[in-house]
Amino acid sequence: MLVVKTLHIWMVISWFAGLFYLPRIFVNLAMVPADSVAERDRLLLMAGKLYRFMTPLGVLAVVFGLWLWFGYGFGGGWLHAKTALVAVLVAYHWYCGRLLQHFQRGDNSKSHVWFRFFNEVPVIVLLFVLFLVVLKPF
Repeated sequence: MLVVKTLHIWMVISWFAGLFYLPRIFVNLAMVPADSVAERDRLLLMAGKLYRFMTPLGVLAVVFGLWLWFGYGFGGGWLHAKTALVAVLVAYHWYCGRLLQHFQRGDNSKSHVWFRFFNEVPVIVLLFVLFLVVLKPF
C-alpha cells in the first residue's frame, strides 16, 4: 500500500500544478487586447494542452485515493470532510474546462480580477485538506 500512497501523492502534486497554473493562464487571457490574436491563440493552445494533461492526473489522484481508502479502511469524519473537499476540487477542475471553452469561443465575460480570486480556490482547499489529513481532527 505504500506504493499506492506514493502514487497518490505524486498524482495529487501533479494535478495541483495544473490547478494552480491554468487559472493563471486565464488571468492572462482575460488581459489580452482584442487585436492581439497571436498572443490569444498561444495562450489558448497552452491552456488547452494543460487541461488535457492535468485531467488524467486528477482522475488518477482520485482513483489512488479511493484505493487507499478502501485498502486501509480508514474511517472518521476527517475523511468524509476530505472527500467533500476533493469533490469541490473535481467541480473546480470541471469548471476550468467550461471557462476554457468560453475563451475558445471568444465569449468570456469575466475580468482578470475575477480570475485572480478564482485562482486562489485550490490553494485554500489544499490547505484545509492538508490539515484534515495531518491532524485528523474528528
